[in-house]
Amino acid sequence: MSIKNVSFFKSVERNFDKAAHFTGLPKGLLEQIKACNAVYQMHFPVRINGEYQVIEAYRVQHSHHRMPTKGGIRYSMSVDQDEVMALAALMTYKCALVDVPFGGAKGGVKIDPKRYTDYQLERITRRYTTELVHRNFIGPGIDVPAPDYGTSSREMAWIYDTYQTLKNGELDAAACVTGKPITLNGIRGRTEATGRGVFYGIREMLSIEEDMQKIGIAKGIAGKRIVIQGLGNVGSYTGLICQNEGDARIIAVAEYEGAIYNEHGLDMAALIQHRKDTGTIMTFSGGKPLENRQVALELDCDILIPAALENQITSENAPRIKAKIIVEAANGPVTADANDYLVKKGVIIVPDMYINAGGVTVSYFEWLKNLSHVRFGRMEKRFEHNAFEKLVNAVEKYTGKTIDAREKLILTKGADEIDLVNSGLEETMITAYHTIRDTWKANPKIEDMRTAGFVSAIGKVGSDYMNLGIFP
Repeated sequence: MSIKNVSFFKSVERNFDKAAHFTGLPKGLLEQIKACNAVYQMHFPVRINGEYQVIEAYRVQHSHHRMPTKGGIRYSMSVDQDEVMALAALMTYKCALVDVPFGGAKGGVKIDPKRYTDYQLERITRRYTTELVHRNFIGPGIDVPAPDYGTSSREMAWIYDTYQTLKNGELDAAACVTGKPITLNGIRGRTEATGRGVFYGIREMLSIEEDMQKIGIAKGIAGKRIVIQGLGNVGSYTGLICQNEGDARIIAVAEYEGAIYNEHGLDMAALIQHRKDTGTIMTFSGGKPLENRQVALELDCDILIPAALENQITSENAPRIKAKIIVEAANGPVTADANDYLVKKGVIIVPDMYINAGGVTVSYFEWLKNLSHVRFGRMEKRFEHNAFEKLVNAVEKYTGKTIDAREKLILTKGADEIDLVNSGLEETMITAYHTIRDTWKANPKIEDMRTAGFVSAIGKVGSDYMNLGIFP
């Protein structure tokens, strides 16, 4: 049966159903886990260029098994109720999979941010936040938004300020939203968190020789040929970190204006700077333009990373995909029918609900920081430095060897906030990967990593409901 026309949310539900029977949970509980608990559609007026414009927007809270709910806010003309419900559902399973104690949520404002001035975007954001506050759809213990497609730390700062104004005197107001600027109670490492999480997940997967042998590629990330679709926040940082810390080769990059290719590897830092300066990747001298952006998806490569929007790999182009591994850095880039085809072909698809969980993981760290009102590393950094210094001095004393001053500085450094954030993110991504892999390998009837991820996530959410006594 063809499912080409199935909606994004129905596609998520289909993946849920595929995994549900492996969990052994009762039907009623499974229906509760699958359903969106609260859907708020709003229309509000904003004065733009002297005239009122009615803005369509949404906030969906998928699951209240844990509170608060958590999920980004996207600004895009593609926003509709189905998309926001699907993304909220994925957030529930994503949070469960990486053991972040939130229920899933998502928000969307149906606008093209490129068509508005900064002042107009600020008015829209503040009006949207006011709607959420009045309907009790935002708060440190209720629902905590974050950046998503079309938004950034700037919009989160406006949300925080509006919330603080309307909730004057609330002690934990800073925890109402994450992804804020560092100077407004944000956390170091949040901007690059999703891309860094993608790197950790890829690196861990490629470190398992047994699994790599089955698809015919060598162990380790070094030298792997990677194609990236989308040079936004996630795609940019994924490419940079895979190249700089993993020694991978980024052979092609696709963006909405087109795609470029270099078999020897693109210089990601130079490419990103070039696009900032010129607004396009197509004039970058370090790469050859391809016929169109779709060609990049079909290149012969080890790893394909769709890091743009959903439904990029479909039943139409799936037969032409040559990558051995597809890493879903975006949400829902591979349709359900394309997924089934590629899995049967032997392609490993690393699902979005796991691989792009770096953002919500570090958002969780920011939320904890805001609730505790203390910067990570503030209390322990100097203690660690002093302890390490005593150890180094003891080594010098008892060995009679002198350690170079620069090396001593490295050896005695206490952990900064960014060190602790990256360490926590690395631990989270590695642990979650093995949780999925163990589930996958334990049941031969589970065909792919996505189903294994859903089985693990559904089991965790179901356990929470049963512990609450709702489903004894």
